Amino acid sequence: MHIAKQLAIFLENRPGMLARVCDALAAEGINIYALTTSDTIDHAVIRMVVSDYRRALHVFEQRGTLVVEDDVLLVEGSNRPGSLAQIAHKLAHARINIEYAYCATPPEAKKGLLVLRVKDVKKALKVLNG
Repeated sequence: MHIAKQLAIFLENRPGMLARVCDALAAEGINIYALTTSDTIDHAVIRMVVSDYRRALHVFEQRGTLVVEDDVLLVEGSNRPGSLAQIAHKLAHARINIEYAYCATPPEAKKGLLVLRVKDVKKALKVLNG
């Protein structure tokens, strides 16, 4: 479990935009560890954790793309019923609000990766490590 930088990229909501983002990162040898997208009527927000956020930030800024960086908590956890509930309860007990989260785990995997956006990532890290 550790704190990582997440990039939020704001793009037009139209076909091919995610492909262009992935192509730009691949051309620079930057790997995507976690990704989520959300949409509004006129734009999409792609949030991602990558292998080299500084280089990725530079890639997007060179293209004139609006990018915002945030600290998130990356939690590798057990792929079993109740794992996320335990994390959520610990944070709730410490009065730490989960602003949003995303995760994925193949059904047969023993571990999964959870990305948590909370107001105070340092406090959340301490609570979850304690």
